Amino acid sequence: MKQFFLLLVLMFTTQLSSQNNTIGVGEKLSFTASYNMSGLMTDIAQLTMETGQVKTSKATLLHLKCTAVTNTKWDGFFKIRDLYESYVSPTSLTPYLYKRDINEGGYYKFMQYTFSHKTNSVKSLMRKKNGKGEIYDKTATVKINADTKDIVSTIYHIRNLDIHKAIPGDVQSFKVIFDNEEMVINVKYLTKETINTVLGKKECYKLALSINGKDILKGSSNDNLLYLTADANKVPVYAKFKIPVGNGELRIKSATGLKN
Repeated sequence: MKQFFLLLVLMFTTQLSSQNNTIGVGEKLSFTASYNMSGLMTDIAQLTMETGQVKTSKATLLHLKCTAVTNTKWDGFFKIRDLYESYVSPTSLTPYLYKRDINEGGYYKFMQYTFSHKTNSVKSLMRKKNGKGEIYDKTATVKINADTKDIVSTIYHIRNLDIHKAIPGDVQSFKVIFDNEEMVINVKYLTKETINTVLGKKECYKLALSINGKDILKGSSNDNLLYLTADANKVPVYAKFKIPVGNGELRIKSATGLKN
């Protein structure tokens, strides 16, 4: 299921934005995840992305929460209960704390990043099960680039960029830390295209996706596409992807609490 979130993060970036004009508190996006089963695209899971507010002794943060849950009929085949969270500045979307808690077919893993932007590093905590089923912790300090973010905050950060300034054919790269490694994401802006969604007909930015040095996405650029609404909200409404174990789709199911 981590491929679904990786897919959502592969969006277009043209320049950094210092002010958040797109993401507000109380937004909730729901998606249906489908996978090609014996030649038929079958709905297997539901994804949810929602925002909230958290107050600490020092600041008020925007809480970005993403969950993935398999449909009940597929739990016996491969049960998924995944949670991804990021706590960011509500104005710049700069991440301070990231958590990932995944349970996939009996496989368990927890990751936590505490960002230190002054030292360009993250303190990492990884919690897993060993071969005996015993849980153990492993800590590390990972150096990162100044503009590197976690996967969740990047999704929301890119929605806040000025994509309307892109020219068809532009290719941009940006960095995401995942499993204690930085990944370089390349996204090519193709064109605008109007597609049918459950939200109605939507004019969208059509993007082609790839990752440097990783075998997460397969096929040509036309096999891995993402559509963002060409408006002030830049909602991801559709994606198709090809991964080592097959191909699938993400489709918007509902969108509430949009800021614009």
